[in-house]
Parts: sequence; structure tokens; C-alpha cells
Amino acid sequence: MIRIVVFIIALATLNCTSSTTSETATEAGGMVNDIKLKTLDGDDLALDQYKGKALLINFWATWCRPCIKEMPSIEKASQALKDENIEFLLVSNEPRAQIKSFARSHRYKFNYAQLDMPLAQLNIQGLPTTYIINAQGELVFTEMGARDWNSEESIQLIKDAITK
Repeated sequence: MIRIVVFIIALATLNCTSSTTSETATEAGGMVNDIKLKTLDGDDLALDQYKGKALLINFWATWCRPCIKEMPSIEKASQALKDENIEFLLVSNEPRAQIKSFARSHRYKFNYAQLDMPLAQLNIQGLPTTYIINAQGELVFTEMGARDWNSEESIQLIKDAITK
């Protein structure tokens, strides 16, 4: 029984990483149009509603410690960039009730959504994973792993992506 529990914990943590891996948009492919989302009320959420705006999408989970650890820096970055042409969207594939419960208990000022497809279809191999999509709807940056999104380097990275 102990071996089974250890195996399950090990399996869960394999998909949650604090290390960082970046790839270019061309390596990530044209996945932006394939992302299927739902609002926390269960309605379809089309990314084209953000057309003309850049979008930072952070894929996360309530059980992922690095995901939770980077959230304050995402919130600070969103506040620092509030006058820029960008929206921040936090996306989980967990049940909507679980995401809502997290949102209520943590009180971040995020736009949350539920991923309505398997993470594997987007080639997401670990959490957190972040996509930055420019105002033309093109994926210009993707990174697996936690980051301090409020650092000077990260803020500049986001600003550069907005103007691409």
C-alpha cells in the first residue's frame, strides 16, 4: 500500500516542475487556435474575444506548488502592465468547482478558465506552463516551469511579446 501511495505522489509531482524550459513559438506549433476553454460558469470561451490584445495564458493546477508559488508574481506583473494591451488568463484542467474554490480562497484578481481538452493535446508536459500570444493571435513565447513574472526581465519579455 505504501508503494502505491509513493508511486501516485511521484507521478503527480512529475508533471509539476519548478525548473524552466522555453521554446520558440515555431517549436510549439500553431496550437493557439486549438485551445478549447470554458468560463467558470461552463460557457465556451473563445480566444478570439481577445483579438487585438496580447494574452498571457498560465496553465496551472491547485495541487502544483510551483504554480501557486508564482501566482503572486503573475498578479504583480498584471498590475504593473495594467495600462498595456495585454490580458492575463489562468487556465486549469481541473473541475470548475475546484477552480472556483481556489479563486475564492486566494482572492487573486485573475481571469480564470477551465481547459476543455487534455493538456497533452497542447503538448503541455509539465505545470506551470505559460503561453504569450501577441495581438495578432500568434504564439510568440512558451515556457514550462515557474518564473518570477514581476522581475524586470520578465516584464520586458512580456512587453516585447506585446509589440511582436
